[in-house]
Amino acid sequence: MVGQPAGKQTNTNLAVSRGLGDWLRTNRTSLAFTSYQTGQLFLVGVAPNGTVSFNQQNFTRAMGVCYQPGRLYLGTSHQVWRLENMLRPGEMANKSFDMALIPRNAQTTGDVDIHEVGTDASGRVLFVNTKYSCLATLDLNHSFRPIWKPNFISKLAPEDRCHLNGMALDGGKPRFVTAVSRSDIVTGWRERRHEGGVLIEVESDRIVTDQLSMPHSPRIYGDHVLVLDSARGQISRIDPASGKRTGITFCPGFLRGMSIHNGHALVTVSKPRNGTFAGLALDAALADRDAEAWCGVLVVNLASGDIVEWIKLEGFITELFDVAAMPNVVCPMSLGPDTLEIRSTITFDPEILQLG
Repeated sequence: MVGQPAGKQTNTNLAVSRGLGDWLRTNRTSLAFTSYQTGQLFLVGVAPNGTVSFNQQNFTRAMGVCYQPGRLYLGTSHQVWRLENMLRPGEMANKSFDMALIPRNAQTTGDVDIHEVGTDASGRVLFVNTKYSCLATLDLNHSFRPIWKPNFISKLAPEDRCHLNGMALDGGKPRFVTAVSRSDIVTGWRERRHEGGVLIEVESDRIVTDQLSMPHSPRIYGDHVLVLDSARGQISRIDPASGKRTGITFCPGFLRGMSIHNGHALVTVSKPRNGTFAGLALDAALADRDAEAWCGVLVVNLASGDIVEWIKLEGFITELFDVAAMPNVVCPMSLGPDTLEIRSTITFDPEILQLG
């Protein structure tokens, strides 16, 4: 059951592929994914009895998610949350969870339409500030500190000009970004949804390719860049030197988030929203396959292009955003910022007592 206003149908059923639990165990990972539509963070792992575990908490307009060992960053409607694992080595929560993430900090940015979130080599939080068409970091006094913008954006303005949305980090530095267009007018990207999506090299401002359709989530994988060619339903491989695009696989839905783990891509798919996503190439691709769009998480073998495992959501939730692998975590849980549990969950370092 998803928490929503009374009077609305809120039931969402979650189904998983038969081998998902084994895949998570074999690949020594759990995962986190978000739904901005319903404002939720989902954590997925394997319970002690071998079943797939789902833990969900409410975070308003949950978007970009980034996992670091023992820590999770989450971008929401107007804040960046930092969640910390409160368990010590060997401890379990509720006899089932080997990680218990609790919100410890929320940096307020205002509504800047935070998309993807990451950290640089020093641990500094970076995020895609879509509303202001730039990459940014947190600032103690201001809503954000801009660190880069595409050279075709003439000024920082709250106009979502090009729909900058994805960021690939390499060695702790932003190396590539994606945007839906090169527009430099207010919401100009909305007229460029079908073509003209760009992958940009940050350091040089070079347009690697402009042959994408509503791209998202660039990720460096070997000598190439993987990109979600979202409006075509494709995971694509881009040669950063030539810009050549090669399709890896078709996914039945509008792609947004991607995380790479052990030769696999974890991706979120959503059902196309009326209006913004109407008339895209994805519609024809689904029709050609006599298929309906999914809402869920797919696990794709990057060597073969096969979808090997999946999570499917049916019911009220129809759109997801980001996904992150959580290596070496078996069964994670979290606490929400507005729950009774968080008020009574108090921890401290027992070694402090030695200072008295």
